[in-house]
Amino acid sequence: MTYDRLVCANCAAPVAEGRCPVCRASRERLQQNGPFAGLNPAALVALLVVLVAALALLAHQTAA
Repeated sequence: MTYDRLVCANCAAPVAEGRCPVCRASRERLQQNGPFAGLNPAALVALLVVLVAALALLAHQTAA
């Protein structure tokens, strides 16, 4: 999940603005989650489908 759509429960402001210490801590934690943290779920599913298709093609070519 990206932090640009999250609303802080402490100050009711967008987390991306970092108005309070809770917002800033959440923003830092979300930025450090890894390379796929910024992708939306649809992009992750598309990436998974491409990966499975490539593996199926590779398996088909090695079996023949």
